[in-house]
Amino acid sequence: MKRAIPVLVLSVVGLIPVWRYEPSTGSTSTTTPAAESTTPSTSSSGTSTFTGTTVNTEKGDVQVRITYDGDKISAVKMLKQPNHPQTTAAVPKLIAETLEAQSADIDTVSGATITSDGYRESLQAAIDQEAAAASASPSASTSQTVAGSTVNTEKGDVQVQVTFDGDKISAVKMLKQPNHPQTTAAVPKLIAETLEAQSADIDTVSGATITSDGYKESLQAAIDAKGA
Repeated sequence: MKRAIPVLVLSVVGLIPVWRYEPSTGSTSTTTPAAESTTPSTSSSGTSTFTGTTVNTEKGDVQVRITYDGDKISAVKMLKQPNHPQTTAAVPKLIAETLEAQSADIDTVSGATITSDGYRESLQAAIDQEAAAASASPSASTSQTVAGSTVNTEKGDVQVQVTFDGDKISAVKMLKQPNHPQTTAAVPKLIAETLEAQSADIDTVSGATITSDGYKESLQAAIDAKGA
């Protein structure tokens, strides 16, 4: 009996590590984040964001936020939407149509009429905000009209007036030109080439070389004056 006792004690001690390192069991849970109905936002300095009104519908609130890149709708995000499978399926279609149409004039998504109506209403409110902001602020591309120098030619004086819309030549007018049929026929061609080339680097019109040269010289003077 005396020898049996130590053996029993050792057996009990040997079991302790087994109990200590037995893996614990328990339930684990994972949280799936809710998906947002958005399109990628452009992070350039020329972007502006407008939030539409919250529209209360039978299915739930609908609110749209749009981002403009210049005067173009570049992104749309749903801030509020009904928690409904048909709404979830409809939102990407509504956003895609908005980006394509660049307006609230888009079709109703089948099976999500209520959400579609609320989306369009909130979207239009955001678009109206952008339009109001654009009309209230001065245009970034102000127009400017510059007259070139008067060029004396063998046929007569030539002077060009150029209108710039920002950095773009939007209109050209002849202030002075020779009273000659070939000049009269050449001027529309010279103007058309100027608007296309956006510079004085244009071809001479056949039969009106003198007028063409005078035109290009006065035109270049106007372009130089604008940049000064």
